[in-house]
Amino acid sequence: MDYIAAFITGGLICVLGQILIDLTKMTPARILTAFVVSGVALSALGLWEPVVDFAGAGALVPIVGFGHTLAQGMKESVAKEGFIGIFTGGFTACAGGVRASLVFAFIAALLKKPNSRE
Repeated sequence: MDYIAAFITGGLICVLGQILIDLTKMTPARILTAFVVSGVALSALGLWEPVVDFAGAGALVPIVGFGHTLAQGMKESVAKEGFIGIFTGGFTACAGGVRASLVFAFIAALLKKPNSRE
């Protein structure tokens, strides 16, 4: 049942993104930014944690979950370090995911021949 909840929640987030692409003039970059900011806002209001408890990875893996992770990292860092935690907490919380994406992007760039025009 956990897999179904994760699949449905992640799928609904993707459907929302596709609807925004199809029905608005928003660019994918603006939609991405809106999802990250909404993740931060929903996390700050305490509304995203119940979704994470229900859907697990289905709520944490999409880009909204990245915003949630940023907000949680800042909240924990502010509790431990004070004001400076506002600036360091989000980076610390997301460092592993960002590092992994950079490493895998580098590996993909090494393995894939670019589509250069000659």
